Amino acid sequence: MDFDLAPSIGVDPLRIGMTRYSANTALESLRDLTAVSESDRPGQHVFRPSGLMISIHCTRDMLEAIELGRPSTSTDRVFFRGLDVFAIPARELVHRMGEYTSIEADPDDPASFIASDLLLSFWRPFAADDEPEEEQGYYFNSVLLARPGYYDTPAQAAERLRQDS
Repeated sequence: MDFDLAPSIGVDPLRIGMTRYSANTALESLRDLTAVSESDRPGQHVFRPSGLMISIHCTRDMLEAIELGRPSTSTDRVFFRGLDVFAIPARELVHRMGEYTSIEADPDDPASFIASDLLLSFWRPFAADDEPEEEQGYYFNSVLLARPGYYDTPAQAAERLRQDS
């Protein structure tokens, strides 16, 4: 199954801003009932037979973020504007993402990158850019889509609330 990332919107059928109940129902619909994983946690995450992990993060009864973890097989693929985010080496993906938006190393974790304008972040446990056999660092392990304000500091959140009033 192919999953297309739509920054600030979600990934079908999960939509940023939907209620927790609706998010739980949508997450449940992504389970493969012929191969239910013992690692699944209703209302938190499911693992598809490919190894793709789909996780939801809800606060105040609202879906705020969706995280997808790298599958171990290509039966599930995750795309952003035609780029298979888990099949392209991390450094190449960052370079190609740079054609669409600003993407920078996370100041707290230089092996990870944030496209803040799109509210997308890419994580890997460490950088291993020159070692394709080291999949845990050569490729990204997860991608997170978030709602506007998800990465705000407390001061930024207060300013956002002031502007929305």
